[in-house]
Amino acid sequence: MKGTIRYVAFDADDTLWENECHLRVLEDKFCTLLQSYLPADAVSQELFKTEMKNLPIYGYGLKSMLLSMLETAGGIVGEAGSPRLFEEVIRWGQELLEKPVEPMPGVVETLTRLREKYALVLATKGDLFDQKRKIKCSGLADFFTHIEVMDDKKEENYRELLGKLGCPPGDFLMIGNSVKSDILPVLNLGGFAIHIPYHITWAYERHGEEVKHPRLLQVRDIREALEYL
Repeated sequence: MKGTIRYVAFDADDTLWENECHLRVLEDKFCTLLQSYLPADAVSQELFKTEMKNLPIYGYGLKSMLLSMLETAGGIVGEAGSPRLFEEVIRWGQELLEKPVEPMPGVVETLTRLREKYALVLATKGDLFDQKRKIKCSGLADFFTHIEVMDDKKEENYRELLGKLGCPPGDFLMIGNSVKSDILPVLNLGGFAIHIPYHITWAYERHGEEVKHPRLLQVRDIREALEYL
């Protein structure tokens, strides 16, 4: 896989540090909070529908999720809801926005070794302020020659990133946990990819079909990428 690769890019959430598990805990608490009005599964479904409706407006990330939670709660409880219910959701979100960020096992070791041979890029999507906070708190920023917080992770977004780097697709490799956002767009552009599945995947990011491609590898742990790079 080494070939002509010059730039190795990393997704952030659930590739370098954990994120989705914290959001699922928040969603579980939210569904429990409203279970006297609607069964938890139904609350979850309503929340997802609201998130999908709001995605073009709010984008990705915890703040987007919180706004969708407040809207969902308002729709479920109506005028019968106590203001404390909404205050509780906001408090949970604020706590999560201040949560420490720790690199997952093997991340520092992998970045340390790879930066000796490649230019490393951090390519993430989500709320700019929150992502910048997590990058700073993680202590990983100095490993990267370029950090990009993207509005989305579609082909046009990666094409723009490659333009900024002055990098043809064949010299670029993306490492991430989402087939939909980290893998397929890069492969479609002619780049390389390494998929590291995370044990929890947001419904929006799920890709049901197994992807096989000559420029794609799947590993179980980020340290396994070193065997191919």
